[in-house]
Amino acid sequence: MSLSQSSLIEVRKIPGKGRGVVAREFIPADTVIERCPVLVVKEQDIDESMLMSYVYCWGRGTVAVALGYGSLYNHSYEPNAYYEDVGQQTKVFTAIRDIEPGEEVTINYNGEPEDKTDVGFPVLASKSRKSSKSSSRNGTTSRTNGRAATNGRAATNGRAATNGKKSRSRKTTRAK
Repeated sequence: MSLSQSSLIEVRKIPGKGRGVVAREFIPADTVIERCPVLVVKEQDIDESMLMSYVYCWGRGTVAVALGYGSLYNHSYEPNAYYEDVGQQTKVFTAIRDIEPGEEVTINYNGEPEDKTDVGFPVLASKSRKSSKSSSRNGTTSRTNGRAATNGRAATNGRAATNGKKSRSRKTTRAK
């Protein structure tokens, strides 16, 4: 499968958040925003580095860095996008609802868009419009408090957790 950078999005500085992904043009609901290859590494090799704030749990003792803009999407409890693992080492980010030009593209680090579980850091409210459309997908990935986890369950010991099935991975971050 060939991959190319999406013309739909760009990275911008987001006040109070650092960098984030923003729509360059109107993105209709259910549109694939970006396909990102990932690099899989041993968690212990990057555990104490700043890179650990940008990885996804991949499997027992491994994490993945999403290339493209995949590791730069910010968290929201009212996300407008989700992501899932496809193929061997690829993540696909998809719009849950219509996203307006200039609007930040966000994901829920807990997995399901409705999941309000604490993520371990203060969450700034998104300036995005609220969505009344729900997603029909059957799962997502998430990131939590610098601790890798999968399948909607956060690991609290800082180590990757899996349930042995091919699943969606979770995005991890460290509290700032």
